[in-house]
Amino acid sequence: MKSFFISAWRAGLRSRSIQAVLVLGLLLVGVAFLSAAFSPRQPQTVALDVGLSGIRFSLVMFALIWVQDLVGQEIQRRTVLFALSYPVPRGHYLIGRYLAVVGMLGLAAVMLGMLLWVVVLNASGPYEQGFRVAPGAAYWMTIFGLWVDAAVVTAFALCIASLSTVPMLPLALGLAFAVAGKSLGAVAEYLARGADGDRDVMRLAPAVDAIHWFLPDLSRLDWRAWPMYGIAPDSGAMAGGGLLALAYIVLLVTLAVLAFNRREFE
Repeated sequence: MKSFFISAWRAGLRSRSIQAVLVLGLLLVGVAFLSAAFSPRQPQTVALDVGLSGIRFSLVMFALIWVQDLVGQEIQRRTVLFALSYPVPRGHYLIGRYLAVVGMLGLAAVMLGMLLWVVVLNASGPYEQGFRVAPGAAYWMTIFGLWVDAAVVTAFALCIASLSTVPMLPLALGLAFAVAGKSLGAVAEYLARGADGDRDVMRLAPAVDAIHWFLPDLSRLDWRAWPMYGIAPDSGAMAGGGLLALAYIVLLVTLAVLAFNRREFE
């Protein structure tokens, strides 16, 4: 497993596609700095909000491209057979790849998080807004939540890659999973409030309740109100969101290993 982890780490950091996503992440952080100009009264808050969204998007794209390059492409090109020739269980290959991707996501999250914080501190210029954004634990716990979010998306993409014979399917479905998981909480809350009296929309409530059993609510890992407004999330809700994410990761990685063990490579 260690050899698979190290080889994936090296290949992932050398990938040209990842370099492109890194440039995109830097551009999104730059957009966060420019967005502060649209709110002269709360420039740091706006920059932080836009920047966190940019980091979340970048981490998801990092995750999907790494899974695509390190697992999907190797299966498609049959180079995975060289890795499977080692006298170790097949599952070690997938778990090693998953841990490598999650580790690289952690490194990317820390780097982009540090850059965003520098941008936020310099976003207000000479103007002092009414209240400062919260530094320290509140900010880095929010970055941690985005990393866990990306880890769940990685597990889903890995599961699809272990099953799929279409190279781009993990990337496409993974992106749809990330968008749906993030939107699920807002949709459920809107329906719980009555959907502004719209009966046609309320008819979707049973379907959304059913989806809750299969799709994780990734919005529970978004704690940006804490560093932006000083509103600390409920500790129970945070723990519940983290445990839910961990459960989905274990389930998806287990399914991926089971499917990979049964797969035949010609």
